[in-house]
Amino acid sequence: MSEYFPDILRAAISTTANVLLMMTLLQPKYSKKITLLTMLGILAADLGTAVYCYLSGNLTLLSKLDIVLFVVLCFAVRPLFKDTFMQWLFSYLTVQNISDAVIILSFVGSRHLPYPHYANSLLRVILFGVFLLVLARYVRPLYRQAVEHWTAYFAVALGLYITFNYYVLSADDIVVMLTEQAIPLLLVIFIGLAAYGSIIISLKNLQREFRVKEENQRMQAEREYLQLAAGNMSQRLELMEEVSSQNSRAAHDRRHFNNVLQELLEQGKTSEATALLQSQNQMTLKISRVYCENSAVNAAVCHYAGLAEQAVIPTEIELDIPRELTVDSLELSMVVSNLMENAIHACGKLPENRTSYLRFTCRSVGRLLLEMENPCTQDTVLDESGYPIASEEGHGFGSRSVVAFAKKYDGELLYKIENGVFRVRILV
Repeated sequence: MSEYFPDILRAAISTTANVLLMMTLLQPKYSKKITLLTMLGILAADLGTAVYCYLSGNLTLLSKLDIVLFVVLCFAVRPLFKDTFMQWLFSYLTVQNISDAVIILSFVGSRHLPYPHYANSLLRVILFGVFLLVLARYVRPLYRQAVEHWTAYFAVALGLYITFNYYVLSADDIVVMLTEQAIPLLLVIFIGLAAYGSIIISLKNLQREFRVKEENQRMQAEREYLQLAAGNMSQRLELMEEVSSQNSRAAHDRRHFNNVLQELLEQGKTSEATALLQSQNQMTLKISRVYCENSAVNAAVCHYAGLAEQAVIPTEIELDIPRELTVDSLELSMVVSNLMENAIHACGKLPENRTSYLRFTCRSVGRLLLEMENPCTQDTVLDESGYPIASEEGHGFGSRSVVAFAKKYDGELLYKIENGVFRVRILV
């Protein structure tokens, strides 16, 4: 029995490695327990066939039975994995190609080493170990991309498998064939490794190019946002200066008002003082409103609320925006300005039989939740990304600015059109 030990050892190494390769490259559909039992079944079937052939002394029969066993297992085990049949077949062919390459390399290499039977087993352990390590640690994520796009790479796996099997099926004696055809087989292995290597490198380059393209798009969006910010900066600063000027004038007028009120009260003219207070309250309401604590956002809202009032657009504005924010106040004010400007523009396009309005709310719950609502025309649509499509030349920059703001602060942005009502919601 000891004379068969080197052969059985080689068979055990090869079958175990094939199972490990399948578990590395394929995606099981069921639990680890079911997958493990299935792999043990494959291991037992493959190893049993190998032991039978070794005991009969017919290695050529073993190599040909392996091809038949491959076909049987290919269809029998496929339902246990997530991949489609062609994706599964691509991976299964790859496993067989790796196994064939290791068997050929270990056989050829062991001929030049002492104790060739045991050297063959040692070389198989080393080569299978290298393949498993490289696949599991470095190649598997890229290999899964190759599986997903199997149509582009299937010919490589199938071509190598057919080539290896041609040599096996045409051989009268597998040992003689491996000895005489060593050089052609080594060249086939080299071509196979080069082909698979090219696939992995090309996928890695494509992945890198995609990341660069994605980064360029992000930088482009930020550039557009910064350009919009620069273009609107002066207008926003003017708004803030206007509010500051109004506050200064109000403080100056309040001092004179207090002096006049004091004089009327000292003279006992209470009715005149009451009338003066009432007129001052009405004037204060007309001069300015405080929608929120944040001065930059409040200035923007005051400006566009005034434009809406001039356009006879009813507004409902309820804002809870604190003075101190986790986002840049000026950037947020520009977003608010864009939203309100777009809403006013949309209301201006409504037909006469539609009622226009602008509803703007904001809640501060650790993060800011802003929502803008206004009626819109039927031609207002969203693109495949869920963002509004500009229907006029020169428009759409405001929406892109809002998108860039949401991305910058890792916020959530949602546009929705329902029953002729346009809503945009931002959570930052």
